[in-house]
Amino acid sequence: QVQLVESGGGLVQAGGSLRLSCAASGIIFSINAMGWYRQAPGKQRELVAHITSGGSTNYADSVKGRFTISRDNAKNTVYLQMNSLKPEDTAVYYCKSDFRSFVYWGQGTQVTVSS
Repeated sequence: QVQLVESGGGLVQAGGSLRLSCAASGIIFSINAMGWYRQAPGKQRELVAHITSGGSTNYADSVKGRFTISRDNAKNTVYLQMNSLKPEDTAVYYCKSDFRSFVYWGQGTQVTVSS
């Protein structure tokens, strides 16, 4: 049974930082690309950051220079370090694993940034 469990969300003031974690089980983590997505109320889910199995990364323009995605294959965990948070970063953040046609999502963690 595949599980992706996000943690680390919460309420933070603008300018603050949070680190999200996504612990994976039931997949061969090291061969999966991993991504963080977010969905704000009334908006579509959007890609925030992505990391390949080889460690290559890409980011949404809106978070470049502020967010960093990383992975620890020994711990089957992907992280999202979020700095200089803005109210517009408020959303539910989801973790996704991706290997060929095998795609799985976590349940999401709420991030709220107050102004």
